[in-house]
Amino acid sequence: MTHAVEELSPRIENLLRTLAPRVLGVLARRCGDFAAAEDAVQEALLAAAGHWPREGVPDNPHGWLIQTAHRRWTDHVRGEAARRRREETATLLEPPPDTAPVPDEDDTLTLVFLCCHPVLAPASAIALTLRAVGGLTTAEIAAAFLVPEATMAQRISRAKQRVKASGASFRLPPPQDRAELLRSVRHVLYLLFNEGYATSSGPALHRVDLSEEAIRLARLLRRAVPGDAETAGLLALMLLTDARRTARTAPDGRLVPLAEQDRTQWDRQRIAEGSALLAGAIARRAVGEYQLQAAIAALHDEAPTAQATDWPQILALYVLLEQMTGNPVVTLNRAVATAMVHGPSEGLSVLESAEAALKGHHHVDAVRAHLLELSGEREAAAALYTAAAAHATSLPERDHLTKKAAELRSGNR
Repeated sequence: MTHAVEELSPRIENLLRTLAPRVLGVLARRCGDFAAAEDAVQEALLAAAGHWPREGVPDNPHGWLIQTAHRRWTDHVRGEAARRRREETATLLEPPPDTAPVPDEDDTLTLVFLCCHPVLAPASAIALTLRAVGGLTTAEIAAAFLVPEATMAQRISRAKQRVKASGASFRLPPPQDRAELLRSVRHVLYLLFNEGYATSSGPALHRVDLSEEAIRLARLLRRAVPGDAETAGLLALMLLTDARRTARTAPDGRLVPLAEQDRTQWDRQRIAEGSALLAGAIARRAVGEYQLQAAIAALHDEAPTAQATDWPQILALYVLLEQMTGNPVVTLNRAVATAMVHGPSEGLSVLESAEAALKGHHHVDAVRAHLLELSGEREAAAALYTAAAAHATSLPERDHLTKKAAELRSGNR
């Protein structure tokens, strides 16, 4: 959001972030122009940022934003279009008499599918959806994609122009046309959840509004494609991971690593739901990457203590996942799992294969530091923890890495 919104109270800022994609979905459906709708919604958010702190949050903030955004869009049409164009556009403001209004939740899911339109390359579709639906800033999306902010801004702008030029209508695609879009939609929701669960930049460890929105959208998507095993696997992964969220933060706000978490704080209801979803998905015998990740999360969740974790099984799953995806981040995780099963020297050997693909990424230094720490090479580990901290954009993560380095140098670990 804009700088004006950043000065708001956390309650109002979170409310605006939550409502923004739903308002955009409603307005895009009504006006039929995604780019113009997004501009109008941004103006409505700015108006709310100016009025709500002084006048109080309205009784129906969702309706207030829709009305304000609609008014801004109408003003734009009147100011920019000729009379004939205004009359033609006005017919789009109301649905046909025999068409029932689309519920807000369908609007949001429709917005996701629109942002993943076939005219867009997958990377552009993901970026546009994170911006329009997730409410992430361009800087946050750029960090997730490991590209400069200016590059991401151009990518998002071009994506909006291509969607507009395609003449796409604002409606859920029919079932027979959804399959080709599902991969991009799932990946978008996966990135959205990750940004909420482990925020890539700034002072907060979590952005619960984003992770909860990703879970909500994944539930909607699963209802839209109930027979799709990977969509069920994605939702299972989110629930099994999010179940540990509360335990990731100490009372003083510091990050708590998985091995040190108080497992009594884990959400057993979410673990049970995620495990049931995963079992049902695997039973369909169409195993995909999200089901494999969910299975790894389930093994962590099922272990009563960190020492009881089934690392051999986790390692086997990471091997399968790496073969399926070729993702160097998966290789980083496989390096850790290898170290837990076969020793840190074997883990360091695995790490070498991911280093070239992730050159300059601070997670490589962090993982190498961890493996060196396991090997007893304290000074080398401390130096790498410090190097990783210098490049971390998440303040809680930076503090955690700095603390690890200090503890190793002081002999407290």
